[in-house]
Amino acid sequence: MSDDRLIVALDVPNILLGQRLAQELGNSVSFYKIGLGMLTTGGLALANELKQEQGKRIFLDMKLFDIPNTIENAVRGFTQFDLDFLTVHGDPHVVAAAKQGAAGSGMKILAVTILTALDRQDLDNCLIQPGDVSDLVVERAARAFEAGADGVISSPHEAAAIRALPEAEGRLIVTPGVRPAGAELGDQKRVMTPAQAIANGADHVVVGRPICKAPDPMEAATRILAEMRSPQALQPNH
Repeated sequence: MSDDRLIVALDVPNILLGQRLAQELGNSVSFYKIGLGMLTTGGLALANELKQEQGKRIFLDMKLFDIPNTIENAVRGFTQFDLDFLTVHGDPHVVAAAKQGAAGSGMKILAVTILTALDRQDLDNCLIQPGDVSDLVVERAARAFEAGADGVISSPHEAAAIRALPEAEGRLIVTPGVRPAGAELGDQKRVMTPAQAIANGADHVVVGRPICKAPDPMEAATRILAEMRSPQALQPNH
């Protein structure tokens, strides 16, 4: 039984491997994320196939960033693919322009706060203002909501604080950086288990490599779904 709170990131090199993985997962998964890495190897064609032929929900993770006019035009172009979610960087001018481009469609604009692969040292190297990473994420989320974002992307560590924002009422929180108990962290630095992320207020969790690279992807997805429905997922983390 599928649960669209689980979004499987198709972290594979091309459309053929993406088709194969989706076939292996079958009806156990109803929501897929296709990222920038697949854009030039059939990602949009795969998104269209999964959406139109298999009835799956699609999250296109482009993390767009540019001047407002370019963002608005790019997002308007993506509306033709009947996508469910599209990501842009969480800067208010980018979010506002993206919402203009998505007007009249059902596509939700999700704002990226701070990438889950980054820590304070990385932010220092990028000349991002001083401060605790979690505090910066929550502030960026609030500003993105004020600019009209339908939701935000954040680490599960910040989900509870974002959910507590007055501006977050009725908005989505989508959390990458999710790893099942015992899984390797890979390049992620701010992670939690699926159950912890849901307990912290996430509407959706994104899982890629722990499913894509598993010997039995369906079994891996089934275990994660079970964890998301466990009693731990109902207990807020403090």
